[in-house]
Amino acid sequence: MKTPSNQTAFESAPDTANHNTGKFQGTDNPRHLRGIAALQRGPLPREHGDRAAGCSNFPDLVAELRRRGLETTCERVPDRDRDGLAIKRGVYHFTASDRRKVTNWPILSRAKVGAGDTAQLFGEAM
Repeated sequence: MKTPSNQTAFESAPDTANHNTGKFQGTDNPRHLRGIAALQRGPLPREHGDRAAGCSNFPDLVAELRRRGLETTCERVPDRDRDGLAIKRGVYHFTASDRRKVTNWPILSRAKVGAGDTAQLFGEAM
């Protein structure tokens, strides 16, 4: 595996996505909706995002949400892998602006989700 000279094999480049600060365009994609619901509950490591959204590439799902108007930041936090080696794990989280955009998004008129999904998105008891 080739790595740039200023990075170790266990570090990746910083998240340099072009953050769109415009209005959230919404989505009716079930994976996006599950990812949004999970991010509304709190910070999410990449691996947990894969499971929550039902995908195998959560960073790509986050990139799509960014193209739709969310900022969704990725913080690189020190951690250890299963072999005990030091790594920087990506942890995704919504900004305060993202939370407002999702809360103000008229999801019920634009997406077909069940009552449980809506409750998850808006933090209501089911």
